[in-house]
Amino acid sequence: MAFLALGTPLPALAQSSDPASFDPEITTILKNWMTENHIPGMVFGVVKDGRLAYVKTEGVQDLVQKRPVTPDTLFRIASMTKAFTALSILKLRDEGKLALDDPADRYVPELRGWTYPTTDSPRITIRDLLTHSAGFVTDDPWGDRQQVLSQTAFTALLRAGVPFTRAPEMRHEYANLGYAILGRVIANITKAPYRSFVEQRLLTPLGMTASGFDVLAHPKDKRAIGYRWENDAWAEEPTMKDGAFNAMGGLETSATDYAKWLSFITSAWPPRDGEDTGPAKRATVRQIMRGANNANVFHRYATGGGKQCPGALAYGMGWRVITDCDYGTVLAHGGGYPGYGSHVMVLPEYGAALFALTNRTYSGPSQPVWDIAALLTAKGVLVKRVEPVSADLASFYTAAQTVWTSGTIDALQGRVAMNFPMDRTAVNWAKVLAETKAKSGTCETSAPIAADGALSGTFTWKCEKGSIEGTVLLAPTKPITLQSLGYAFEGKD
Repeated sequence: MAFLALGTPLPALAQSSDPASFDPEITTILKNWMTENHIPGMVFGVVKDGRLAYVKTEGVQDLVQKRPVTPDTLFRIASMTKAFTALSILKLRDEGKLALDDPADRYVPELRGWTYPTTDSPRITIRDLLTHSAGFVTDDPWGDRQQVLSQTAFTALLRAGVPFTRAPEMRHEYANLGYAILGRVIANITKAPYRSFVEQRLLTPLGMTASGFDVLAHPKDKRAIGYRWENDAWAEEPTMKDGAFNAMGGLETSATDYAKWLSFITSAWPPRDGEDTGPAKRATVRQIMRGANNANVFHRYATGGGKQCPGALAYGMGWRVITDCDYGTVLAHGGGYPGYGSHVMVLPEYGAALFALTNRTYSGPSQPVWDIAALLTAKGVLVKRVEPVSADLASFYTAAQTVWTSGTIDALQGRVAMNFPMDRTAVNWAKVLAETKAKSGTCETSAPIAADGALSGTFTWKCEKGSIEGTVLLAPTKPITLQSLGYAFEGKD
């Protein structure tokens, strides 16, 4: 299902190749990684332009019957469930049922008697839980084994209180406990089980009819059985039933169904006019990028990631938010669970997402997902959306070309912001232009401007002796005026 059929079509992306054209290369990456990591079965998918554009299955979903993995095989996706929990919280916020900066104990009364680590500790908020900044200790793998905990036992755990590793809001520290508490928030507000809200308000509207939390009710012949690798052999992990920690990692889904979720997520970009018919508003989906400001240096999960260009990593709401030197914004998350490993990579600026699901304990397939993303980007399959050039930016770029050709700023008369003549006089503009043109030699000025937004852009002109790297920055005035113009010369090596 292409989610875009439910709403306004996205602006078209540049024409690019079909991922299936590179099936041999993709298959090699997947098979090599599976062999190295002892993976019984795996499914990989590319979601592009609102549909599952490519899916590849390898191995078996169970080692007894040796049923092959298919696009409809059901896998536990572990912590990738957190994205569904976070969006559920944002939906309740949209409906006026909570605010993100509300104290969590407003909705979970068992938290009210907690002893905080310091007298000046702030009370934990909903936002703290979303961003893993509540002061809880990292709880992998303890949290994973709490999946089967009963609601009664969870209530007792919360009523007794938990030890903190630090005061809330001091730093990010990944805690499954926090998302389990969010599940209780959702249940208490809706007066229904957490899973009911997700299944009825997210999964059903998206047509994810095979997915859900009650894994024991799912057809066994459709389920990927989870295994661990120990003593040079596979051993079956016990199937964990739905329990009180389901909000942190309990969802089971297939590649076919999960692609519908990713089609919906990617359809939120770019912001635009038109109908907004999804199970959550596009603007709400885009807010998953917003979170804690505890950023860290990030090296790609790909092969040789430590040697590749560094980026920045922070935790948003149910997603790790990465600023990458090539891809721009990346939303990513892994899923590690007894019997399962998964990874998802969303490229909002490309209208695409890649994911992989496996059935081996903690076998997070981040490396092959990122390696394939690099392959498909290099091959032109994944193409970044081009920011449209606004009429105002185009008009001022034409003026910038005239300024360069004429050697004066006469073409800007009456169109500049009040700071412009104060920052450089007309006489000095003529001087700087003449000096720069002498350095560059003749330049080809017909290249288009690349928009950074409606009010800013950059351009590159090839010249006899090098290039001009130019900038146009408009001012937030009505009528729109020019606040800055630059022509930086770069000589040939």
